[in-house]
Amino acid sequence: MVRGFNHNVKHRAQLHHVQTEDSGPGNAVITTHLFIGGNILATARKSYRELIGAENLAELVRKAMEEQHKEMLRNLVNGVYDAHADALAAQARSYQPGQLAPAAASGPIDAPATPPPAVQRPPPLPSRAAQPPTSPDAPPVLQRVKPPEPKKT
Repeated sequence: MVRGFNHNVKHRAQLHHVQTEDSGPGNAVITTHLFIGGNILATARKSYRELIGAENLAELVRKAMEEQHKEMLRNLVNGVYDAHADALAAQARSYQPGQLAPAAASGPIDAPATPPPAVQRPPPLPSRAAQPPTSPDAPPVLQRVKPPEPKKT
């Protein structure tokens, strides 16, 4: 696996996070996510199965990761995701790093009118050591034996 990339970019007065990662040769996919306020705004995926077996696989994967990461950053600053970001902002709660939810949104949650029923636990199972074998063919019950104490001389 090739180590990924993470960048924070301020665009239209909002902080966006771009993250690119390699899933490893077993899956052979490069994934880039664009986040805003903890929500995924856009995702790009690219397979590199055709590169498996190349001598310089790590170098080729890193280059593909860089290209995909930069493409997501270019699209962000060129406004490709602006309409989607506006729609997401209108329907989802999102907060900038360090920003707390308003008091009304984070207030106490009302307790249910009736308490949940008590959990009934089954009775404990009898100890296997206390049970004799059920048939002559049954395997013997193993018991832990305390080792003898060393002799004092």
